[in-house]
Amino acid sequence: MLNKINQIRKTKFFIHFIKKPIAVTALIVISILFLGALFAPVIAPQNPYDMDKLDLANSLLPPIWMEGGQSPYLLGTDVQGRDIFSTILYGSRTSFLVGISVVVISGLLGGGIGLFAGYFGGIFDTVVMRTADTVLSFSKTLIAMLLLGVFRHSSIILVILAIVISDWVQYARTIRGEVLSVKEEEYVLASQAIGGTSLRTVFKHVLPNSVSPLLVVAAVDFGIAIMLEATLSFLGVGIPVTQPSLGMMISQGRNYLYAGKWWLIFFPGLTLMALVFSLNLISDWLRDEIDPKVKNI
Repeated sequence: MLNKINQIRKTKFFIHFIKKPIAVTALIVISILFLGALFAPVIAPQNPYDMDKLDLANSLLPPIWMEGGQSPYLLGTDVQGRDIFSTILYGSRTSFLVGISVVVISGLLGGGIGLFAGYFGGIFDTVVMRTADTVLSFSKTLIAMLLLGVFRHSSIILVILAIVISDWVQYARTIRGEVLSVKEEEYVLASQAIGGTSLRTVFKHVLPNSVSPLLVVAAVDFGIAIMLEATLSFLGVGIPVTQPSLGMMISQGRNYLYAGKWWLIFFPGLTLMALVFSLNLISDWLRDEIDPKVKNI
């Protein structure tokens, strides 16, 4: 185990990473938020969705350092008496679940479609690219809202699928462009010349040399998926009210913003901003690491 860790520490990728304090800081922020979400049942002072333990007498309490604040409500409470800190932890779980699910499903679906479209070409490639162009002509938010409206009920699975339907396109277009270049390389032509099957050539030679740009797309898309879920929940068509969501917290908090209850919207908004901003910083570093030429653009 120690030998494996030492090998990782000596890699050029790791050395370049630790020399970028902004990227390191962004990863630390993401790690803290992820661990907080993962261990929310252990860390959170209360389960904000256990209605039996909520007390309306504790509603709209300010943060603990302000006059009127009470323990254990570190960041105050909302109108239902739910602890803001606890709700943020549970809401972050929803954000990470949606973000990871969207990236994995869209990456596998779009990456596979783009891989075969770029390698085999023909009618399949034409149909895929025209479909991609059509999907790109519409807003992701509008497509997701339309699909969620058709089903007339909300769930976290439907939100993930609604985002994926418009999200796979960028993965398909990205890897297709790489495949069109890679499949003309000598090692790919040599594999074809010695009788290698198309699937063997694709998975052994084309895919490993085309997949790296998808890492940048995935890092950017992670933040976009989280923000889109928050937007849908803010508009009331995303995650159901029985599940925690940062977007829903912000939506509910805005009704009390002018009443001076700023903590209802400030802390979930800050958490969402920190998460998405950190993901964008990581994606910028990955882009520069994978293709250093972009630094000069």
